[in-house]
Amino acid sequence: MTRIHKFSLLLALSISLIVASCDSGFEELNINPTQANEIDPNFKITEIQLRVSGERYENWRTNLIYSSTMIQHLAALPGYWSGDKYFYNPGYSAAMWDRYYPNISRNLEDLLVQTAADPEMVNMHHITNIVAVIKYHRLTDLYGDIPYSEAGKGFTEGISQPIYDPQSEIYADMLDRLEAAANGLSSNFDSFGSGDLIYGGNIEKWRKFANSLMLRLAMRLVKVDPGNAEAWVRKAIAAGTMESNEDIAYVPHNDPSGWKNGNGQVFTSDGNMRMSAFFVDWMVNHQDPRLYVYGQSPVGGSTPVGLPNGFTTGGTDPVHGIENHSSWVDCDSGAEPCGLDVYMVPNDIVKGENDPMFFMTYAEVELLKAEAVVRGWHTGDAATHYANGVRAAMEYLAMYGGSAISSDDIDAYLAANPYNPSEGMRMINEQIWAAVFLNEYEAYANWRRTGYPELTPVNYPGNVTGGTIPRRLRYTQSEAVANPENYSAAVSRQGPDELTTRIWWDK
Repeated sequence: MTRIHKFSLLLALSISLIVASCDSGFEELNINPTQANEIDPNFKITEIQLRVSGERYENWRTNLIYSSTMIQHLAALPGYWSGDKYFYNPGYSAAMWDRYYPNISRNLEDLLVQTAADPEMVNMHHITNIVAVIKYHRLTDLYGDIPYSEAGKGFTEGISQPIYDPQSEIYADMLDRLEAAANGLSSNFDSFGSGDLIYGGNIEKWRKFANSLMLRLAMRLVKVDPGNAEAWVRKAIAAGTMESNEDIAYVPHNDPSGWKNGNGQVFTSDGNMRMSAFFVDWMVNHQDPRLYVYGQSPVGGSTPVGLPNGFTTGGTDPVHGIENHSSWVDCDSGAEPCGLDVYMVPNDIVKGENDPMFFMTYAEVELLKAEAVVRGWHTGDAATHYANGVRAAMEYLAMYGGSAISSDDIDAYLAANPYNPSEGMRMINEQIWAAVFLNEYEAYANWRRTGYPELTPVNYPGNVTGGTIPRRLRYTQSEAVANPENYSAAVSRQGPDELTTRIWWDK
């Protein structure tokens, strides 16, 4: 890791001037807009990228407590791990909304206005638009219809109660923004410098990322608009996507400014999570060398065992008490390991507060291209893209700082798990699920899009979904009061504000 950025004092100044923004109801403070625009765009983009990467609050609640357990990467016994048991926790469900809107939307709009006003800042403007798409596609994929076209514009246009745009329109605009950015980036103008934590202002890498993100978003449309999905997939691939792990989009967190990896902060604070039994069993059955990069057994050398989702502790529940599960080993028996030490935990390698936070990897791009071939939307070879994706997914894990998975081990894995055209869709999307561990937003979205892997839902007492895996998260409760007309319009159009309501592209 070499991207070290010393912005502590200037970043603090930037934050103090531009973070004071709308609350969860988007009420804006009356601040002179010329003050924020005097700040160097490099400092603004640093702060925005760090906030999109996220802090402990939203990564704990949205990424891990909900998404990682619903998608059965992780499991946890305590009831507050709501996604494990399909409970509704208002604050946890709304955590991404409550952090992304007040802390990022206004700052993004401010930087977009500033860079649009100066023709010399054209590259900065396009890069900011790409970052905006990262943020908004996460939000809309979690909640569905959201404030988009008017979000953050209380500061610039006095809009304190933004409309909720239909997800179909949000996706159309995000794809247009990515295409415009990829086409508009120019070597004739300056770019961001080291303030750009992702690529250091490298416009070629940003162009490839824009096209790669276009490929991901195009694939989101396969169930609801396959014709448009195909058109955008073809366009993205033709324009040029990521070519190697050197192109991965991530935010480093080895910076001395105090911003830490939000997932790492959660692992430091909460030791309740275990590797899910479904995930561990899949890895064991496939002889996957990533198992001991992602996870570790509390007692060295013990058999890898995952914790089943949908269980509790205490021994009082004959059906859902973990002590009554076949995997449980009673410590009174004298066996070792026993109790919770039976179950694998996330590996220290991926738990660091200074680890990178990944937005999109080359592995994902190659696997999506493999799917495009299966669908007849790309002329490449599915088996080659599949192998490239699996290899890249294993090799990039060295970026966490641990030992690299050897080429021999990767070759052995591919030989033992060769691409099978008759099982192509399942194999490709199971590999995406395996590759995006800890980017649980993406794991959850891609599962809803494809249905792979074929997860086994849990039916814990008191769940709010009837024992089905949630299809979205619920809006922040304050919106019904702070923005009632637009909130009600969205619910009327999309469906009840419940965990079981499917968003537009998931119909």
